Amino acid sequence: MPDNRRKIGSTLGGYRVIAMVKKILYRIIFYSLVIGLCFAILYPLLKLLPVVFNNVEDLGNPDVIWIPIKFSLVSFKAAIRLAFGNGITMLESLGYAITISIIQIFISAMAGYALGRVKFWGRNFIFFLVILTFVVPPQSLLISQYLSFKHFDVFGLVTLINGSTIDIINKPYTLYIIALLGFGVKQNLFIFIFRQFFKGLPNELEEAALIDGCGFYKTFLKVALPNAVPAIMTVGILGFVWNYGDTYYTGYFNPNGPYLSNTLSKTFIPANSSNILYAIRTWYDVPGAGMLAYDAVKQAAALLYLIPLLVVYFIIQRHIIENFEQSGIVG
Repeated sequence: MPDNRRKIGSTLGGYRVIAMVKKILYRIIFYSLVIGLCFAILYPLLKLLPVVFNNVEDLGNPDVIWIPIKFSLVSFKAAIRLAFGNGITMLESLGYAITISIIQIFISAMAGYALGRVKFWGRNFIFFLVILTFVVPPQSLLISQYLSFKHFDVFGLVTLINGSTIDIINKPYTLYIIALLGFGVKQNLFIFIFRQFFKGLPNELEEAALIDGCGFYKTFLKVALPNAVPAIMTVGILGFVWNYGDTYYTGYFNPNGPYLSNTLSKTFIPANSSNILYAIRTWYDVPGAGMLAYDAVKQAAALLYLIPLLVVYFIIQRHIIENFEQSGIVG
């Protein structure tokens, strides 16, 4: 008996050692992958920080790799002076992105509710058309959209009243009209998200609303929409990020508008590099500023541009993944 117990104890001890080794190996592999992925993602940012905080005359110095010899904020000061000014442009860009996102949320929610909950003839075909727009490049619609807004008319009513069509290109409300018509930035995806969410909404909610005397629109506004918070937050986040960084619609339909994304793309074009370098040398008395200084200012402007997005992310990052799962994108 003692020999058997000793043998069993030895066997159990061996299993425990093997299980512990497996657990340690699993953790080593897991944390190696996590650290490797984090490094691959953060490496460009880590390389960027010493550049933008470096003295512009020390840029290109092979002795400076991670820590600047002399810290300087000249790159940020120049970026603010060149592209951001008094900050009004950023505020206007944020206002534009928020307004368009609210329009997209409401229009996409209505379309998604109709496609997900209302049974009507041709519903699947319309949803197929929505899905089809995923694969149609927006550039293929550009000419027809541009001509429609260049000679804007609604069922001939504008011509009837005004005597001719009107040109609404380069008007700020043109972008709102595009969002109202469901052709805003990635709006097909937003309709898909709402459709998937509303499709999974329990029938009991609508039945209870019907018993309480709610009609179709009241059911949508009072029951469906308040329960669609995960989808609303998901679409709101994506809409804000994509509209804030949009250069396609703003560049074609309102090129003179006060949008920060367009301002940055116009300011830091290669053809403007000599003017920017001349400004840096003159404003901050750095005659040795070269093309690396131009790149540093450009990257500093990009970091400043990202601040609102980072603020939004850090405020709501706890809810992002949860809302993505509940809105039907994943899972």
